[in-house]
Amino acid sequence: MQATTLLPRTADLFDQGLERQAGAALLRFGAARQRPADRISWSGQGAAAWLDDARGHLWCVGEPDPAAGLVLRAAQGRPEQVREFTGPRGTVGQVRRHLPVTDVVEWVFRWTLEAPPLHPVEERVIVLDASHHGELLDFLNEHSPAHSTGPGSSDVILWAGIRGTDGQLVACGALSSLRDSGAPLMASVATDARQRGQGLGAALTSWLTRYAVHRYGFCTLWQLADNTPAERLYDRLGYRNEDPCVSARLAMR
Repeated sequence: MQATTLLPRTADLFDQGLERQAGAALLRFGAARQRPADRISWSGQGAAAWLDDARGHLWCVGEPDPAAGLVLRAAQGRPEQVREFTGPRGTVGQVRRHLPVTDVVEWVFRWTLEAPPLHPVEERVIVLDASHHGELLDFLNEHSPAHSTGPGSSDVILWAGIRGTDGQLVACGALSSLRDSGAPLMASVATDARQRGQGLGAALTSWLTRYAVHRYGFCTLWQLADNTPAERLYDRLGYRNEDPCVSARLAMR
């Protein structure tokens, strides 16, 4: 792939019908169909990309080779704005031929349109409000230090949790939203390590999924590619597994 053959910028992410294909759910759910006035995007020949300018993050879907072309096009055309990217699995190898990349992480973008079967522990799930943010932060820092979403985040729709017999949190999780489209995104599900094996995480995940499906018609989440227990749980809950992705930072140029 030569940098001189990269695809031109276009105005419409949805002009190919790419969002209807398997492996393009991130486009289907992650990008608003009505194009925001300030959104910078590219598409063409089997790939589409759009820039989250606030984060300097480029989102790409489609086939790896044309998606990598869009990453390079964006990075070369807007070097001060494009600092990291997410694309289909295989994109990094193509980008690395032209630009150095670091912090490579493989993910799966998963989604469901169906509410899962009721979990018996769901009756213990409660909604947590702003008065619980300090408690939530302490819990996440202890039991999930790498949590993706924290209390007080503007993207969070709600927090939910489960308490033990002593009234202390033993599990928590958030229903957040994807920045561009506002689609519901499950995030920061954590369980007290001393309480694992009791189905608390499964119950909370099931409850959050049910809430999102009933309110929005679907739910989405990100799963680390090597997280086998999470993969089994999401399979049981009916989450589709068609969108293997990879994220990386563009090294200093």
